Amino acid sequence: MKKSLIAAALSTALFMPTFANAADYKIDTAHASVNFKVSHLGYSFIQGRFNKFDGQFSYDETNIAASKITVNVDTSSLDSNHAERDKHIKSDDFINAGKFSEAKFVSQKFTEKTDGSLAVNGNLTLHGITKPITIDANFVGAGEDPWGGYRTGFQGTTRLQLVDFGIQVMGPASYVDMELNVEGIRQ
Repeated sequence: MKKSLIAAALSTALFMPTFANAADYKIDTAHASVNFKVSHLGYSFIQGRFNKFDGQFSYDETNIAASKITVNVDTSSLDSNHAERDKHIKSDDFINAGKFSEAKFVSQKFTEKTDGSLAVNGNLTLHGITKPITIDANFVGAGEDPWGGYRTGFQGTTRLQLVDFGIQVMGPASYVDMELNVEGIRQ
């Protein structure tokens, strides 16, 4: 009887699927960035970044669909390397950072594409409006850092249509391109 119980337990353990748990990460803002690029009157591009943001993500390389991310951006930290322009972009003429001081992205679904890249679908709240967006992302790398931690990094891009978020369009371009570099420290 005892041998049959051991055999049954062993058999169950061998044939049960194993599930890897997603690892949780805190975004290391010193090694991450939220950047933007927008047309300037159709003649050139203005590039900038948001200097203050935070977030966390869970990532399971064996079960991509179980992954998730949340990022909070302080819109008043917009920096295009020109103080007067920044003041104008942050005004109620555009993103109205005084009223809408936070933008937030919360993922709903991670999908691995045939080329190995990722589609991260989720909801972005910007300028008081929440809309679904897709971020095209790539795994950059993972490994131990010199301080005994473990890090994982991704790079992503998306194009936001300004009118979708009730933001005034100036000039011929109706969109802003976002570039996201995310490095997280496993918790």
